[in-house]
Amino acid sequence: MKTKIFTSLILLVLVTTRLSAQDTAVEKYGNTLNAGVGLGYYGYLNSVAPALHANYEFDVAKNFTLAPFITVYTYQNYYYWGDPNNPFRNYSYRQTVIPVGVKGSYYFDRLLKANPKWDFYLAGSLGFAFRQTRWENGYYGSTVIDNGASGLYLDVHIGTEYHLNSKLGLFLDLSSGLSTFGLSVHF
Repeated sequence: MKTKIFTSLILLVLVTTRLSAQDTAVEKYGNTLNAGVGLGYYGYLNSVAPALHANYEFDVAKNFTLAPFITVYTYQNYYYWGDPNNPFRNYSYRQTVIPVGVKGSYYFDRLLKANPKWDFYLAGSLGFAFRQTRWENGYYGSTVIDNGASGLYLDVHIGTEYHLNSKLGLFLDLSSGLSTFGLSVHF
């Protein structure tokens, strides 16, 4: 499902870019560092997990940016296990996940006739999620955490930025896996 949404988003960006190619005024969105905090609510978690996120946007085409990103989140969970030599009980583990990849964003400011203080975008992220799991002492069962997820990281976003001035802005990015609020620094 996420692959279909991501493919549709890319096609929409390509078609919209071609349709708006006649417009001569170009707003620059790149050369921007975005850093924020958020909550991850990935499908395999039983709850939300706090996260830190950063990316650096650069202009690729009119109204389109790419942004290499890194995110870090960690959560604690429990696994009920036991065997004849170990008591059955909930054993805890802490999993740290670091998604790394690239986010492509298409800005709809001109289409929406937005005030220059505001930016609106749709985006898709693609990358890999590196995981580390640490179990509590005394747990001797399987240490593989499947959680229904591979190392591939896909995310679909809708977001906005409010420009405080020409160098600073506040952004809100809502997505299918991690929503963040933070500060944008324009260089």
